[in-house]
Parts: sequence; structure tokens; C-alpha cells
Amino acid sequence: MSEEKVYQDILKWENQWKDYRANDFEMIYEQWMNKTFTNLNPKMKKKFFHQMDQWFFHTHAYIQGTAFQNEARLRILTSGRIFRSDIDYLEDMKELTIDQLTYLAHQHIAKGKLYSFAQGGLTGTGGYLLLGVDFPLMMILNLRAVQLIGLTFGYEVNHPYEMMLSLKIFHAATLPKRLQKGAWDDLKKELEHHTSPFIYEGEDEFTDETWLEQPFKQGMKSLFILTFRKKLIQGMPIVSMVIGATLNYQLTRQVTDFALRFYQYRYLVEQGEIE
Repeated sequence: MSEEKVYQDILKWENQWKDYRANDFEMIYEQWMNKTFTNLNPKMKKKFFHQMDQWFFHTHAYIQGTAFQNEARLRILTSGRIFRSDIDYLEDMKELTIDQLTYLAHQHIAKGKLYSFAQGGLTGTGGYLLLGVDFPLMMILNLRAVQLIGLTFGYEVNHPYEMMLSLKIFHAATLPKRLQKGAWDDLKKELEHHTSPFIYEGEDEFTDETWLEQPFKQGMKSLFILTFRKKLIQGMPIVSMVIGATLNYQLTRQVTDFALRFYQYRYLVEQGEIE
């Protein structure tokens, strides 16, 4: 897998948006959401999304401060030394080839998918506590997955610029597919204004009404789980467990695919393979 092959894979991946057509349900939902938020008090709307942004900021910082994440950071360095013995710091990971970095990133992606699948299966048992924490847990698991991919590619995601970039990657990856192309282009433009990992000069607000389709989908998933949780097969709510596990797995696959493609693209830009 050479740099040229990866670049061609990214271009093919981008073509998914050219062929995508929103269905009637998505269009009706978008019109309803726009109408709802148009009628809201602007100050109330701004405060709502500001609180949501703050939740993501604090969650990001919390994840970075956990022993679990620090252990993952050490494992990344240890894995990198399999290919180069002189890797001592996270930035040294950038000395690896894109094939090696992609291989290491896939190890974290596979674990992330497994965690989401298991968590979705547990949620599918229909317990009210598990249903209540499903959405925040899924956001945490997927945000952490983005962070791990960034760390694997040698970026210290607790620096201001990298923190905002990882949050925007997560936001873009969880947007409805019809809106991802614009977010992807905005992320590529972010790289053009990068001056220092300690300085972020862009917009620090990223959630808005377009993103609310994701929690709406999570709510619909919970509704389906509650509907089918009493349909038991050999004493187990298999149908609702399959629904929870499958949908959580699909979301993590969507997020990790997006994040991996972005960091691959960034690697190629910094290596001078893309102008």
C-alpha cells in the first residue's frame, strides 16, 4: 500500500458522497428540524449548542486524563517500536510509513468496533439504565476512537489545535451522510491554516441543528429496543440485542472510517504527496 494507492483509496472513498441521494424521510426530518429551530429564541438556541459543545470539550479532556488512555498511548509507542526502535515520543510515529500507521490504526479500530458491538448488545437487553446511558457512552467510545487514531498518526490530541481538530473530525463523522462532504472539505481547509499545535485560530463552535439527527437516530434505536425487548428467544431478547449491537457497530465503523481517511489524507499532505 503505497502513498499513491492510499490517495486513490481516499478519492474512491470521497465518491460515496457524489452518488448519495437523501431519502424522503431525511428530507422531511431536515425541513422539520430547520422549521423548529427557526422558531426558537436565538439566545436559547445559542445557549443550547454552547452547552453541548462544552460537554464535548469536557468529555474530551476527561478521556485524555484517564489511566486507560495513558496506557493506550504507551501501547501505541510500543507498537511503533516494532517497526522502528528509535521511537521515543508520540511525534516520532510520523517517521513510520503510511502502511505501518494504517496497520496500527486498524488495531485500535477493530477494538473500538468490538466495544461498540458489545455495548450495543447490552443496551439491547432493554434495561432502562443501559438505555439511559447508551447515547453518552456511544459518544465517549467514538470520540476516544478518533483520539486513538490521531495519536497513532503522531498527533498529541490534548494540544489546543489537535483537540479542536479531533472534535471536528468526530462531529463531521457523525453528521448525516448528505452533509458530510461539506464538513470534509472544511476539515481539509483547516489544515491550510495550521501554524502551531498550541494555537487554534478557527471557529471553536461545531455543533448545530444539523448534528441533532444523530441523537434522534439514537432515540429511534432505543424505541425499537423497547418495542422488541419482550420478544424472547430461549429467554433472551435476541432481536433487540441484535438491533442495539448492529446500529452501534455501524456508527463506530462510520466514525473510524472517516477519521482514518482524514489522518491518512493529512499524512499525505504533510509528506508533500498532495498539494
